[in-house]
Amino acid sequence: MAKSNRSIYSALAANLLIAITKFIAGSFSNSSAMIAEGVHSLADTINQLLILFGIRQSKKPPDGLRPFGYGKELYFWSFIVSIIIFGLGGGVSVYQGYQHILKPETTGDPIWNYVVLGISFFFEGSSLLIAAKEFNKVRDNQTWWQAIKRSKDPAAFLVLFEDGAAVLGLIIVAICVYTGHRLHLPYLDGVASLLVGLLLVGVSFILARESRSLLMGEGIAPATQQKISTLIQQDPAVLKTLHILSTYQSPEEVVLMLIIAFKPHLETTEINEAIVRIRETVKHEFSFVSFILIQPEVYKK
Repeated sequence: MAKSNRSIYSALAANLLIAITKFIAGSFSNSSAMIAEGVHSLADTINQLLILFGIRQSKKPPDGLRPFGYGKELYFWSFIVSIIIFGLGGGVSVYQGYQHILKPETTGDPIWNYVVLGISFFFEGSSLLIAAKEFNKVRDNQTWWQAIKRSKDPAAFLVLFEDGAAVLGLIIVAICVYTGHRLHLPYLDGVASLLVGLLLVGVSFILARESRSLLMGEGIAPATQQKISTLIQQDPAVLKTLHILSTYQSPEEVVLMLIIAFKPHLETTEINEAIVRIRETVKHEFSFVSFILIQPEVYKK
């Protein structure tokens, strides 16, 4: 998990203020595109609150009902966020856009729309830069897309996607509002709302896919499995690593089950000592592994 929630708090503050100004501007100018953008910002505000709630819940200590902890709370609320983006953000915007294309209404003075779009672009752009900077700290040498797909911290890439979609949505609305006003084509206001809605639907599908994968029990990467297997087989008591099973409980906690074939001549005491030794070695090398279960197994060639 990222060391700081700075990007989430900055996005929350920006979206709350922007949502209010967009709704006010949309009501004065009778612009469905601005109302759609207001809904978009309102949905983003709710999303940031839910992510913060998910982070808080995920840090609750293990208890009798949840012996492995509450880490997957973050994955659950991330999935809920993707649904909200789809329904409240994308669905409402698509509906409004469709209605205003069928029955275009003459918009009022767009000056307030331009003012709000400019202010929104500044704040959303600043929030996007902060989110990108925070995510870049954990990206290592991977490409942006590789880092997003391999990330186990949905809070990091959710804000990145939301802010990116917000900035792109503002550009779409600005182009359509300006073109519609200059060429007297009121239906372009509805087109802008429709495009913003489709953008949000696309983003929601990507986020839902990533969150679902983590919620359903995504394991460690094959390369990491190979490193763990090599490390285990360096122990003098180990004959072969047969299977490595894992699942992420949270971005910082992995449950690991190792099925290992030990050398046949070992006594029970020696195997128990090897199990303790292997557990300590793996935890020392891979700090994100919180729980290790080791099952001895007979190796059949």
